[in-house]
Amino acid sequence: MAASLFLPLLLPILFLLAVAEALPPPCSDAACGDQVVRYPFWLLNASTSDCGYPGLGLVCEANATPTLILPVKSHRYRVWNIEYDTHTVAVSDADADEPAAGCPRLHVNLTIDYTTSALRLTQSDSNITFLYNCSKNISWPSAWELSGCYGGYSGKRSYVLPDGGTGAEAYESECEEVVVAPVLGLYKEGMVGPPGTPAAGAVGEMVRAGFQLMYNAHSGQCGGCERSGGWCGYRHSQTDGGAMSFTCFCDGGPTADRCGRSKKVQKGVIIGVSAAAGLGVLAAAAILFIMRKRKKNEPRIESFLQKNGKLHPKRHTYADVKRMTKSFAVKLGQGGFGAVYKGNLSNGSQVAVKMLKDTKGDGEEFINEVVSISRTSHVNIVTLLGFCLEGSKRALIYEYMPNGSLERYAFSTSMSSENSLSWEKLFDIAIGIARGLEYLHRGCNTRIVHFDIKPHNILLDQYFCPKISDFGLAKLCLNKESAISIGGARGTIGYIAPEVFSKQFGTVSTKSDVYSYGMMVLEMVGARDKKVNADSESSSQYFPQWIYEHLDDYCISASEINGEITELVRKMIVVGLWCIQVIPTGRPTMTRVVEMLEGSTSNLELPPKVLLS
Repeated sequence: MAASLFLPLLLPILFLLAVAEALPPPCSDAACGDQVVRYPFWLLNASTSDCGYPGLGLVCEANATPTLILPVKSHRYRVWNIEYDTHTVAVSDADADEPAAGCPRLHVNLTIDYTTSALRLTQSDSNITFLYNCSKNISWPSAWELSGCYGGYSGKRSYVLPDGGTGAEAYESECEEVVVAPVLGLYKEGMVGPPGTPAAGAVGEMVRAGFQLMYNAHSGQCGGCERSGGWCGYRHSQTDGGAMSFTCFCDGGPTADRCGRSKKVQKGVIIGVSAAAGLGVLAAAAILFIMRKRKKNEPRIESFLQKNGKLHPKRHTYADVKRMTKSFAVKLGQGGFGAVYKGNLSNGSQVAVKMLKDTKGDGEEFINEVVSISRTSHVNIVTLLGFCLEGSKRALIYEYMPNGSLERYAFSTSMSSENSLSWEKLFDIAIGIARGLEYLHRGCNTRIVHFDIKPHNILLDQYFCPKISDFGLAKLCLNKESAISIGGARGTIGYIAPEVFSKQFGTVSTKSDVYSYGMMVLEMVGARDKKVNADSESSSQYFPQWIYEHLDDYCISASEINGEITELVRKMIVVGLWCIQVIPTGRPTMTRVVEMLEGSTSNLELPPKVLLS
């Protein structure tokens, strides 16, 4: 009985062993740091032969970083990741390693001869142009002036043209260098700060993030070699100064063209096809068996991710997650969803890995998180870098926010000087969150309602720039739609809009996020000045109601009679009161919220008091 069960499994293995004898051995893998370099890439070394595509030889610098040297001035590009299944390579200019936050100093225009090179740029890339050390101001409409450029001196200025700068060669006589650099298009879209300037450090971060190259498979001389059953590569001449010549590695030995069709190879191909067919039948049966045993939500998630393959970020295995977190060594936080751990990608970038604890549901929150945030690209929205879906193991990999959440600073119970933020900083954070929500509500291809805006879900980067995170409860709707249908109340008590609880208050829409935002801003105001709250009757009264009645006194006391700060405090309070109106139609849109915060307080009127009851 046992023999009859194992015989079908044993036969394909015997077939594969026959194929292994009939076909040439594969090119061996090589290691460089924590990256594995495999065919068609190869490491340049002093051996007698190298197996791989022309132009895809890598140098392992300091035994840690694979580096691609392109023909243009023999310039070096760091290789951060190779996706062998999609034939793509993530690289960055080695000159971007210089730690100039405001202005990376690049020197080489990347040009690729598509007629001879196996590499080419991808559709995800977009160009920007640097103008270094210019003797006069640049009048380009979208030019951003940069600071901190290497080689700059008094009287000289440097610029970046984010639109690509076609025609910028006209400024070559005015500037020491004009360098065109490819970057990731999605990264570029979210780098803009205040009008006319890039976000702090964004240009350097964008260039260091690099761009994508694609390599052609099975083309030219290599294609002929591979179709004949061989592996293409090079051999070093022993007499011609070590010159390299193309070689096709075959089972009968290396040739200068392609492998011969020996009976042994033909027999191996036939056996291989038979084995593949047998394995295909077994694999189909195994997959069918596994799919029947899986939970109902897993096929749904997998199907959705496959249909939206170009939308979601890189998928990692659970082994990758354990490796990047060093087996979950550093825990950043804990919540109802699970825990967050600190980690590092293979390129050294720090990340925050959120491990989802509850995998018993239908997977809606996981799909929402991956799909919602993958549709966004904004300086005030946290970047999702990858995810893991492997059985019951689910993880989301975000950019690392060194200053943690807003709750840590604005709502600390101790409110020590270390964790306390100034009124100016709180105001900047309030505007940043408003811009992020405005983008979600009207700036995306698909509108996104977050449904869980609260201090814990606002993360702060090294510059205290706020980024909205945690899209597990988010809902998507078409641009022209405003009302949203939901299965039940969602969100956090204290921040949930009335209409989410009961339809008698109105329809659920983007205005539900406006309410949560208003409650958070008013809480920021109240938490910032605990002394005023403790010494007043507000401690025993609903704070928004109390502050409505004592607005002027509170603003002066909280700001210690500083005119500019008084205006900031007043703006936050009045905008917050408008946002928490009970009826959704009485609340402003997030676009209007941004306008009120950026405008003058003289144009701000208090909302009707009756709506606060």
